[in-house]
Amino acid sequence: MTGRPADPSHAPAVDPHHLGAHEPEAARLGNPSYVWRSGQERRLALIERYVPLTGRRVLDLGCGVGEYVRAFARRGAHALGSDVATGRLVEARKRVAATSTGGVDGFLAAAGEALPFRDASMDVIVLNEVIEHVADDRATLREIARVLVPGGTCVLYAPNRLYPFETHGIYWRGRYIFGNIPFVNWLPDAARNRLVPHARAYRHGDWQRLIAGTSLRLVDQTYVYPGFDNIEERSHALGRFVRGACYWAEGNALRRFGLSHLVVLRRDGGTR
Repeated sequence: MTGRPADPSHAPAVDPHHLGAHEPEAARLGNPSYVWRSGQERRLALIERYVPLTGRRVLDLGCGVGEYVRAFARRGAHALGSDVATGRLVEARKRVAATSTGGVDGFLAAAGEALPFRDASMDVIVLNEVIEHVADDRATLREIARVLVPGGTCVLYAPNRLYPFETHGIYWRGRYIFGNIPFVNWLPDAARNRLVPHARAYRHGDWQRLIAGTSLRLVDQTYVYPGFDNIEERSHALGRFVRGACYWAEGNALRRFGLSHLVVLRRDGGTR
């Protein structure tokens, strides 16, 4: 599928799964978390503000190499991971075997639009920078609503259209350019989607439109800045300064320019 999307607020210019086998996997599917660092630990803590994990059946949709799955298991969850990249799932299983992480129920290949689970079978579903890569984000949210138990919670992180940098790289004259490209997300939809056909970025009002007609309701919505672990590795003082400034911004109006949306959805019909 090519050309301008019918609804540019929720769809990229090109289906990311149709970019072709020659395209970098990181462009089509994003880069998973290979190392557990302070940024990941903070995102996990934010998830736990909204929903306890102990004893819950938790699905990490788009789990990559399983770092969050293992972290959920360490918190006492019955954790599962799903992904469309089978090579990443192989690596995830190896990491679990190497660390003897208990509480990991397994990994399976599955797309977000067609989850192989019974209705009302999951307590918590997490998508960490994943929904921007699925072929159909509305269909994925409908599947999440189906699979969650009544009262179950979905926590997702997703790219913010107001963040000054496009972190997924761009396509320029047929060539993929990796890196943090400034001001791309501030361009009009047609121009932005031409440069970034492989990943969506979302506006504040998109979530209510995307869950319309489902049993999901919006519980909370805010923004988070990155942890800047790479900067801290090079300069501890600079990393702490930049991180402190950004975390300060999360507490005021500047939060709207954060790296990612933090969206909490709950399925109606329960008390959890």
